[in-house]
Amino acid sequence: MTKNFNANDFRAILRRMPEPSDAPAGHSEPSLEEQIAAYQREFRDLDPQVEQVVSALQRLNRRMNVAYGRQTATLGISNAEWEVLKALVVSGAPYRMGPGELAKRLGLTPAAMTHRIDRMASEGLVTRERDETNRVRVIVELTHEGREKWLEAMRMASVFEEDLLQDLSGEQRRILGDALTRLLRRVEEAQPDAEGRLSDLD
Repeated sequence: MTKNFNANDFRAILRRMPEPSDAPAGHSEPSLEEQIAAYQREFRDLDPQVEQVVSALQRLNRRMNVAYGRQTATLGISNAEWEVLKALVVSGAPYRMGPGELAKRLGLTPAAMTHRIDRMASEGLVTRERDETNRVRVIVELTHEGREKWLEAMRMASVFEEDLLQDLSGEQRRILGDALTRLLRRVEEAQPDAEGRLSDLD
């Protein structure tokens, strides 16, 4: 019989995640239980079940971002550059987009997007050419090297993600995925203007 996914499973996953490397020396983050208890002490109306889910998601997201950042760093690219590579790959062959489309997708200003493209073009990850059918329009295209970087990052991420979920059965993964997707849909409906980043992370 498949065991139901519960909070203990989620906490077990969190304990295996690396702590952020920029934490102050000697700093120890309170456990979820300690944090929730402190919140309840100061805010009587707190729902501890809701807070446990939200705080666990926040901590998991933070630790996953640290792990992904370390992986991309070993490939010589930043998380910001990875986001551009991902957007181009998701667009489909021939992996081309305009700077304006990319800026909107990533939630960046045109100036910030131009700066990022300049850097990536100098690294051979993308090319930037005038559109032959519209000389006013610029096209950003993924290079072979850029696609190889994306593929290698995906291979590394797949190993990390499989390890992250190793204690969950296929059914538990499905239940968790469905629950998180429902939460995501609710946020998307409530915040329709928050598709990309709201500030430049460069």
